[in-house]
Amino acid sequence: MSAATTIARPTAATLAEACRLLRARDLVAFPTETVYGLGADATSDAAVARIFAAKERPRFNPLIVHFATVAEAEAEVELDARARTLAEAFWPGPLTFVLKRRPSSRLSLLVSAGLDTVAIRAPDHAVAQALIRAAGVPIAAPSANRFGHVSPTTAAHVAESLGGRVPLILDGGPCRCGIESTIVDLSGAEATLLRPGAVTAEALANVLGVTLGSAPAHDPRLPPPAPGMLRRHYAPGRPLRLNASAALPGEALIGFGPEAPADCVNLSRAGDLEEAAANLFATLRALDRPEVAAIAVMPIPHQGLGRAINDRLSRAAAPDEPDLPDPDPFDHDRGPALPCALPDDLE
Repeated sequence: MSAATTIARPTAATLAEACRLLRARDLVAFPTETVYGLGADATSDAAVARIFAAKERPRFNPLIVHFATVAEAEAEVELDARARTLAEAFWPGPLTFVLKRRPSSRLSLLVSAGLDTVAIRAPDHAVAQALIRAAGVPIAAPSANRFGHVSPTTAAHVAESLGGRVPLILDGGPCRCGIESTIVDLSGAEATLLRPGAVTAEALANVLGVTLGSAPAHDPRLPPPAPGMLRRHYAPGRPLRLNASAALPGEALIGFGPEAPADCVNLSRAGDLEEAAANLFATLRALDRPEVAAIAVMPIPHQGLGRAINDRLSRAAAPDEPDLPDPDPFDHDRGPALPCALPDDLE
């Protein structure tokens, strides 16, 4: 693990240092339009293993692999007509596809938890794009925080969560979207929405011409097909109470819209769901303080981007998972054996 963490603005010199770290199978945190990612060379088992170690993330939970272009992604996964149509409309952008891995793929099996599918996207952020292009390899990157905790939308959030565990954080300022990408499973006959995110289901349906199917409830005894699907996720240290009408003693209150109380922390006084999404994780982090007994959240409209906001809130408020799969995904019958040994310090 890294002994010290440097936060640096993205320049030619710091991008070169980031590439040096990636080539050395180390980690780099970087901004995207959604949240900050914790990046490693997606073709290296040892590098990807460092992501899981730094985040204390169980290896049954897949990662998203980031590419600069559709052509680069096509070398690793099987893109069908639906994926091409959606990529043309939304890439680069906050939309992730789950697709079948090509037999010739260079990607580490760790990124997909041993499954035969891979989650991929092309980020719409100048720093992320520059890093991927300069590195010359796809970059595996979950959110740059401890597993299950609130996602980071600033470099300072990353340092709070992973200081001493990542050598370099590229500071590109606050993330524009503020919540993670939408995930669509295109590995089967039906396009299925696995995780709502910054691209709405309505926008996807308009482009595809069909309504996306809904993902079945995740069986906690099995590895999820994509990240962000565990029952508890995105959680602050303080308990979260949803659909509140007012704060109870000791609670901090999060509101939405012009009718919310003046003394609440309002995600968007104007009632703008994009503004609310951009403010969500930063607000949860700001209220996660010792003097706050719990965080109460007033209702958020369950439409458009509000579905993604409510998904994050419901998972943040959920109790801990009652059961989890075996932390080594390569012994179950859904995936192949890990082809190489990991470094001693990552076992």
